[in-house]
Amino acid sequence: MAVNLPVPSGVAFPPVFHRSQDRQRKPATSGKRSIFAQEIAARRGSEASIPPVRGVVSTQDRPEGAVTCESLTPREQDHQLPCGSQNFQGPHLVTGKGLRDQEAEQEAQTIHEENIARLQAMTPEEILQEQQRLLAQLDPSLVAFLRSRSRTHEQAEEKAIEEQRAGAPSVEVSGEEPIMPASASEPRQEDEPEPGTPALALPVAPHKEWLHMDTVELDKLHWTQDLPPLRRQKTQERMQARFSLQGELLAPDVDLPTHLGLHHHGEEAERAGYSLQELFHLTRSQVSQQRALALHVLAQIISRAQAGEFGVQLVGSVLRLLLDAGFLFLLRFSLDDRVDGVIAAAAHALRALLVAPGDEELLDSTFSWYHGAMVFPLMPTQEDKDDEDEDEEPSGEKAKRKSPEERNQPPSDLARHDVIKGLLATNLLPRLRYVLEVTCPGPSVVLDILAVLIRLARHSLESATRVLECPRLIETIVREFLPTSWSPVGVGPTPSLHNVPCAAAMKLLRVLASAGRNIAARLLSSFDLRSCLCRFIAEAPQELALPPEEAEMLITESFRLWAVAASYGQGCDLYRELYPVLIRALQVMPKELSTHLPQPLSMQRIASLLTVLTQLTLAASSTALQPSSDSAEASLSATPSLITWTQVSGPKPLVEPCLRQTLKLLPRPEMWHALGPVPTACLLFLDAYYRTWSQQPDLCPGDWLQDMERLSEELLLPLLSQPTLGSLWDSLGRCSPLCNPQSCAPVPEALPSLVSLGCMGGCPPFSLAGSASPFPVLTSLLTLFNTLARIHKGLCGQLAAVLAAPGLQSYFLQCVAPAAAPLLTPFSVWALRHEYHLQYLALTLAQRAATFQPVPATNAALHHGMALALLSRLLPGSEHLAHELLLSFVFRLEFLPERASGGPEAADFSDQLSLGSSRDAGCGRGALLAQACQDLPSIRSCYLTHCSLTRASLLASQALYRGELQRVPSLLLPLPKEPLLPTDWPFLPLIHLYHRASDTPSGLPPADTVGTAMRALQWVLVLESWRPQALWAVPPGARLARLMCVFLIDSELFRETPIQRLVAALLARLCQPEVLPNLNLDCPLPGLTSFPDLYASVLEHFEAVSFGDHLFGALVLLPLQRRFSVTFRLALFGEHVGALRALGLPLTQLPVSLECYTGPPEDNLDLLQLYFRALVTGALRPHWCPVLYAVTVAHVNSFIFSQDPKSSDEVKAARRSMLQKTWLLADEGLRKHLLHYKLPNSLLPEGFELYAQLPTLHQQYLQRLTLGMTQNGVSET
Repeated sequence: MAVNLPVPSGVAFPPVFHRSQDRQRKPATSGKRSIFAQEIAARRGSEASIPPVRGVVSTQDRPEGAVTCESLTPREQDHQLPCGSQNFQGPHLVTGKGLRDQEAEQEAQTIHEENIARLQAMTPEEILQEQQRLLAQLDPSLVAFLRSRSRTHEQAEEKAIEEQRAGAPSVEVSGEEPIMPASASEPRQEDEPEPGTPALALPVAPHKEWLHMDTVELDKLHWTQDLPPLRRQKTQERMQARFSLQGELLAPDVDLPTHLGLHHHGEEAERAGYSLQELFHLTRSQVSQQRALALHVLAQIISRAQAGEFGVQLVGSVLRLLLDAGFLFLLRFSLDDRVDGVIAAAAHALRALLVAPGDEELLDSTFSWYHGAMVFPLMPTQEDKDDEDEDEEPSGEKAKRKSPEERNQPPSDLARHDVIKGLLATNLLPRLRYVLEVTCPGPSVVLDILAVLIRLARHSLESATRVLECPRLIETIVREFLPTSWSPVGVGPTPSLHNVPCAAAMKLLRVLASAGRNIAARLLSSFDLRSCLCRFIAEAPQELALPPEEAEMLITESFRLWAVAASYGQGCDLYRELYPVLIRALQVMPKELSTHLPQPLSMQRIASLLTVLTQLTLAASSTALQPSSDSAEASLSATPSLITWTQVSGPKPLVEPCLRQTLKLLPRPEMWHALGPVPTACLLFLDAYYRTWSQQPDLCPGDWLQDMERLSEELLLPLLSQPTLGSLWDSLGRCSPLCNPQSCAPVPEALPSLVSLGCMGGCPPFSLAGSASPFPVLTSLLTLFNTLARIHKGLCGQLAAVLAAPGLQSYFLQCVAPAAAPLLTPFSVWALRHEYHLQYLALTLAQRAATFQPVPATNAALHHGMALALLSRLLPGSEHLAHELLLSFVFRLEFLPERASGGPEAADFSDQLSLGSSRDAGCGRGALLAQACQDLPSIRSCYLTHCSLTRASLLASQALYRGELQRVPSLLLPLPKEPLLPTDWPFLPLIHLYHRASDTPSGLPPADTVGTAMRALQWVLVLESWRPQALWAVPPGARLARLMCVFLIDSELFRETPIQRLVAALLARLCQPEVLPNLNLDCPLPGLTSFPDLYASVLEHFEAVSFGDHLFGALVLLPLQRRFSVTFRLALFGEHVGALRALGLPLTQLPVSLECYTGPPEDNLDLLQLYFRALVTGALRPHWCPVLYAVTVAHVNSFIFSQDPKSSDEVKAARRSMLQKTWLLADEGLRKHLLHYKLPNSLLPEGFELYAQLPTLHQQYLQRLTLGMTQNGVSET
């Protein structure tokens, strides 16, 4: 059987035709054939019967010098006549498609003949002109299409000629156009290479036999070329950042091989790596692997950026750029993907964006510190007051309290201010629940999702509530990742975390429980967490059928969850069931502590166990509780404790030997640091033990007193004598964030909308949270000392010896030194809170010791200054500490040793030296200070009233620090926007009186206004005289503004004799030579909107009610000094000129030198004219206002005799006019003063000296002026 090969047609497929077309084919003789077979047969028949073409010119027979179309460039071809215009071979554009077959061919031929006749009747110039006109009218895309069709036919003819020429020397070309599909034969116009363009150096030459390579599209083959050479950057211009697949920032000039896959991008093809824009583009790819790869690279970039690896190499913040570009919602959309790999990459990227691993490690490692379980919410501070309120409420009520604007805001607007809120608005929680429950992802995805949920729960109480109330979310987590029975899991990678206990799931429940007591109660009651806790705590780590590290972390998190629940007085019933387990764990503790190098995870587990015992011991306290009726937790706080003192007294004999064992390792730093929080937890347990023991009414006090003496003699007092303890005190300053504010500086990638502690790289060893930090141990030691000293008064003196440590004294000196207020960053507020705990406990111990023994004057002054500094720095959540400082320490006479060591007399002597005059002994500053010391109880009552804190916050803080667990609402502290008290808190009573008087429409002063103002002024005077560093943060200008408020409170208050004396003493302090240069009234002052507005109010009040009061006048004159803004002087001489008659302050009582007003010469022309007008009109006279009279005379004299050549014409004219008017004055005294002024002298009655005769220069200048005046007068007559 013969096999015939198909005839080459030059195209891959036949052209598409309509079935109704009559192809005039002969019917097939061998049965029915398909349309495709019929078309192929017809094609073969037409090619076999091609008639010869008449009038064909061979390319070999062209005349010499003839120009062909092939020899022209494409640009020349566009402007030439059609080749062979005399031999048109048929219609190229008009095909007649759409008409009947016979009519189509006939009509196309008719149109073609008409076109030929018209072209032959036209000259070549007319053809070109018509061609240009048509090109201008047609669409350029249509012109390109027509030219491409023409070139397609020409290329087909050339190809046929070449094939025939290869077979015979003379080949005739058919005049009939071959049928070729346009899709296979017509190249695009941009694919035509320009003449002279070098051919592409392709690594593989394409052949026409290859599929779809009959027409080579060169622009699509550029990527196969070799990369262009890498350009070296010779300037400092910024370049686009490019990253590797591991998220590393690549240098602009790095040369990497292409097999690494870093060159698959269009822009800057020679540079390796991908830009953020290209990665964003790749995340929208249709290929799932590319989307997952892009998300993975972006996650790596975020992790490295948060770790600070990019440093100053990049301009701007990577995280800010990504969030502004919508990366947050790109991740949210990627979580909705159907491909598991993309979901996994999106979850990992979301964790990299939201979760800082260093933050979680820091908070976990400090959980067992003194109040270490309480943390600040990780939410932005730019929130409304209602959103910042962390009082626990049902989520429905919180939603009702939201403003309609916030409820209607789109997620993008919310995310701009708070990333977590924006995410929660996109229904993220239901999607995460679906991924965990339905898709059953791998272990890495589960851990990523749990980490994201933990970060959401740390954001705020509202976020934690939304996580808890998400349908089936917590249910799924407890069922799938906290089962009570599971198959044993060995060491190594785990194929799935479903139905396997997971420590991260237990940590999520613990963080949720920390947000509020209601959440903790719902977790314990609704999800049967008691069974989970019993199951995981009942067995040792090596018996849990889990990998060792996972078992350690799971038991640790179980202890921590139990400790959080016990902090609210919940879960105490588990103690009876797990008592044997706890005792067994305590019994094996000495063995674990005696290992060569304790394991960190084991130490965290032991510390968590001790923390649970501490909270359970506090829960056994029998202190009577009085829950407030208006509290939302009244019903829960009234629940009695389910544990008694008899049950919790057993572990103490086992804990004390562990403490002894750990303290023996203090001289060995490497072993001591490896213990972690275990010594701290032991000390805190003993503190809770003795506190609760002393509150048992049915027990004999002698028992616990004897036990305290034994503990002190055997353990604590020998510890105080150890040199290694002194080294801990010495390292306080080095590890203090207050003394080293740069350690709390915000990280480079910190964003206001995404709060992070910034501990990605870990904390240095010598920092507050570092491994060598002395703060946790010393804080817990001071806690135990305070409890023992409060219960056993006889031990107070012995234990207070710890305050004499040189390291502690040096640390206090650094803390009270004048310095800028610490910057409040998320990490600094966390670290400063723990540092303030140590300071407060040390001061409390000093106060207890001062009750039984005299305190050295040096130590007393230092401790009092430390208390004042601490009071102005305490953060929200420490309301109880601030209240206790105001109540018992700040206003105690024992800590004002100057009272008994000649302080008042020294103040009087200092005033006499500085003022140069003696005053009445009863009116001096010394007498005022002595009286203030006697009135300290009244002063304390005044400040307790006016520095009162929010009642709800104070009650919550008292419950936390006093161990009243039934009243603790939450372990989530209030949002730390600013310290509890302002830096100018000593002036708060005055400010409150001023605002109250402004708000009272009747103008009647509040009750006891004089007493309140007097107590506040007394205390400010005490601080100004003996504790000036306490007011260092309040600039002198702000202090002056607060004193002005005294005169604005009432029209009679400033006339009271005690007020007059106190204000005069404080004003004299502001006018001292060492303070006066720092008095700046031209800059913004804290707590004041505008000082010029306040001064205008003072002038108005002075003009209305002063009646020439000298003290009020001195206060008005103080801002009129020459170095201050001209606004104050213009206000007096322009708007309140009537007040000049009441400013009768004598020159001898002026608190500052007269030269402060007269020099340098005034240069404001408007003010000088006001000066001259006040003098000439008699509004300003020497017996009415001697100070300002001398000042205005000095400035006017300096102006009229100044001869500055640089002055403007306006100033020169005003100077001549003023001098002329002075010369013509009728008042001889004023005329003499203005012309003969010499120097200011406050000892003279006028306040200045006069020339006996005018100086020569002045005389000559005056003669020239008067001569000109005479000549002008003669010429006018």
